[in-house]
Parts: sequence; structure tokens; C-alpha cells
Amino acid sequence: MKRILCLTFAFFVFHNIGLAQNAEDSVKNVINSMFTAMRNADSNSLKSVFSDGVILQTIATSKDGDQIVRTQKIESFIQSISLLSVNDADEQIKFETIKIDGPMAIVWTPYKFYYKGNFSHCGVNVFQLVRLKEGWKINYLIDTRRKQHCE
Repeated sequence: MKRILCLTFAFFVFHNIGLAQNAEDSVKNVINSMFTAMRNADSNSLKSVFSDGVILQTIATSKDGDQIVRTQKIESFIQSISLLSVNDADEQIKFETIKIDGPMAIVWTPYKFYYKGNFSHCGVNVFQLVRLKEGWKINYLIDTRRKQHCE
């Protein structure tokens, strides 16, 4: 009886770890698809990773040195990427933190951005994703940008 309980418990633990890993992989795939679409200047693929109500924001420094938050319309972002050539926009990320609760996920990814092969800036992206019937979609993206301390 004890052995059956141990096996049942082990199955439950490994099964749930597998489910969490699959959800985590699915979330990573959506984010990686976004950056692949950017590198390929593929506006259709880029549009497919976002929810209908997506919000894109950047924390920037004003000319006066104040921190401000800039919001960009998704249509403008997609349009800007569509005007690029393949490999013009190369954002290299590291998945540092992923948290998932049912249909919601948050992801923290430090990055370095290269434009036409030259280093442009670095920072951190924070994604919020929702799992809709079509799958995971990026619902909110905010990033920081700097040119220094990019080790």
C-alpha cells in the first residue's frame, strides 16, 4: 500500500512538473516567435503573437533627465518592423524569470539590441501573456533602454 501511495505521489509530482514545463515552453515559444519575426521583418508573424488589446510601453529618459513612460501603438510597431530588411533588428534575450498562473504568465528577459549589426542598447523586457483559445498571446510589454552597463 505504501509503495502504491509513493508511486501515485511521484506520478502526480512528475506529471505536474511536465505540465508546468510545457506551459513554460509555450510561453517562451511565443516570445521567441516575436523576436524571430522582428529579425525576419515579418509583420504577419509579428502581429500573430499579440492579443487584440496589447499595450507596448518603454521607460525612457526625457531631455530634462526625468523618467517617462512612452506608449506605442501596436500598428506603429508592426509597421516600423515591416520597413526593415532581414536581420536589421536583432534583439538577443535571456529568459530570467517565468511565472505562470493558469491563463496568465509574466516573463522577465534582459536583452541586448543590435540594429543592422551594430549594438544599439540594452535593458529588460517584462511581458505579460494571456492564454486565449488560440494559445498564449502577449498582452502587455514594457521595457527599459540604456546604452551603458550592458555586460
